Amino acid sequence: MQPFSIPVQITLQGSRRRQGRTAFPASGKKRETDYSDGDPLDVHKRLPSSAGEDRAVMLGFAMMGFSVLMFFLLGTTILKPFMLSIQREESTCAAIHTDIMDDWLDCAFTCGVHCRGQGKYPCLRVFVNLSHSGQKALLHYNEEAVQINPKCFYTPKCHQDRNDLLNSALDIKEFFDHKNGTPFSCFYSPASQSEDVILIKKYDQMAIFHCLFWPSLTLLGGALIVGMVRLTQHLSLLCEKYSTVVRDEVGGKVPYIKQHQFKLCSMRRSKGRAEKS
Repeated sequence: MQPFSIPVQITLQGSRRRQGRTAFPASGKKRETDYSDGDPLDVHKRLPSSAGEDRAVMLGFAMMGFSVLMFFLLGTTILKPFMLSIQREESTCAAIHTDIMDDWLDCAFTCGVHCRGQGKYPCLRVFVNLSHSGQKALLHYNEEAVQINPKCFYTPKCHQDRNDLLNSALDIKEFFDHKNGTPFSCFYSPASQSEDVILIKKYDQMAIFHCLFWPSLTLLGGALIVGMVRLTQHLSLLCEKYSTVVRDEVGGKVPYIKQHQFKLCSMRRSKGRAEKS
């Protein structure tokens, strides 16, 4: 019976060795799977932000809010009147006649918190010759002067001193009298049949450009600051996650090597016992 027991023992040891060979690589493969096919990175987890990053984000949002406020204020005070105003083209004019109307116009002024008064101001008229058409036209200071009083060159600030108002009108009249026949730039409306021209444009294309450029630049700068801070935080989070994964993989190789060495030692011992028996 003893000769038959030795092969059985060798067979059992061989089966155990095969199980050991299949068990250790399976555990090693599982370890590799755990690190390679692990849970996805939690990219939504936030790292603690520094005080400088918080201040930068607050600055970016403040710049964006200020730009929106600028858009609102400039849009209501400059852009809207410009869009509603009559589009005018530049031409040349020559003063041909200036006069002050005999009938002064009524105006109102305030002299205190609960004080209001009535006054009068002289109406100065400046007639010019429009070069591109050769027709006679009435000159105004700007678009607001046309809207307030289309009969006069300008509307002065109303107050009680009639002599001061008259002297201001006479100074302007003298200025245009000296320019009699001398051409100067003016603006007319080609789509309108009215004989009103203006001396200067209150809202020109350069003013509209600045009204749109600086708020847009402030908005873009604030959005860029916030975006750069968020991008930096996101990249820092990804770097931290990948660094953690690499450290775990490097630390997990040591137990696997020890298990492989133990498996080799066990196989040598089993082989030695089989040879002795």
